[in-house]
Amino acid sequence: MAKLTVSERRKPARPPSAPSRRLDVFANPAPERDYVVRFEVPEFTCLCPLTGQPDFAHFTIEYIADKLCVETKSLKQYFWSYRNEGAFHEKVTNAILSDLVAAMKPRFARIHADWFVRGGIRTYVTAEHRARGWKPAPRVDLPKAE
Repeated sequence: MAKLTVSERRKPARPPSAPSRRLDVFANPAPERDYVVRFEVPEFTCLCPLTGQPDFAHFTIEYIADKLCVETKSLKQYFWSYRNEGAFHEKVTNAILSDLVAAMKPRFARIHADWFVRGGIRTYVTAEHRARGWKPAPRVDLPKAE
């Protein structure tokens, strides 16, 4: 079998992954308790709807699952799907939260977007969802180890 060199490398017939607005879910492995799942998405890109210039953001997503959790590869492809879409910061942040809530129906979800400086202004957008009737357990503060 001949050895391939870089110049002979071919594009795969089907890319290993591609942008998608589909969010896949799986059964929560511990539905009997509240626990926080946190994702950091440091390389989000979309386009400014007015200028077409790229906008960059660092997203932090935290949620407390009920019956379903979101699968991370589909989340990555979902975020990638915004790359060539024009959207205002507030709209895209809230749209992502709405899509996550629709897919997994969590007890609680928070999304925080830190939009990088554009025109001398840095924008932060935070949106939350709480399932009707859900109340978090009281906070427990433990003493610091010395």
